[in-house]
Amino acid sequence: MKLDVITLDAAKAGQIELSDAIFGIEEIRADILQRCVVWQLAKRRAGTHKIKTRNEVARTGKKMYKQKGTGGARHGSRKAAQFVGGAKTHGPVNRSHEIDLPKKVRALALRHALSAKAKDGSLVVLDSASLTAPKTAALRVQLTKLGLKNALVIAGPEVDANLKLAARNIPHLDVLPNAGLNVYDVLRHHTLVLTRAAVEAIEARFTDEKEAA
Repeated sequence: MKLDVITLDAAKAGQIELSDAIFGIEEIRADILQRCVVWQLAKRRAGTHKIKTRNEVARTGKKMYKQKGTGGARHGSRKAAQFVGGAKTHGPVNRSHEIDLPKKVRALALRHALSAKAKDGSLVVLDSASLTAPKTAALRVQLTKLGLKNALVIAGPEVDANLKLAARNIPHLDVLPNAGLNVYDVLRHHTLVLTRAAVEAIEARFTDEKEAA
């Protein structure tokens, strides 16, 4: 499939041929996209929620009262969960929430996410993504010309320093290098913006993976 290439000033800069195997998938698998998003979100959870168990509660270990003859239940420690200030039973502890997802499934999910953007007309290809000065106001004007309000920009091997500084104060705009391309960020933004260099890197990446398989 062919797509027009534009500049940051909304001027035409030719056309680019996109791989149908990456950007032209007709039947989008929502189940695969969901699996990948769940995998990403689970992986980034800190897992630092923690409660104190009985051996960690700062209370005396002395027996509360004698075993028999009180007419009450036979307790041995005020650290038990039923007492105020005691431990909590079966509460959360430090652990990893990460789950496994095969590499081929992750790659397939990314191809479906890219194809979904292309199919919806939400894919924009820029000739390049660089600024002469780190001016947020100037970048806002350029984004308005392009009609971008909520976008993910994949800027190439490295993000231009001026672009990074100018974009950081603009809401709903994320700028990432090629290595940062991921399914979750592609899906949560209305528009995906790729540079020529990013498109070439994506196609080279999937070509290398296919040859390795």
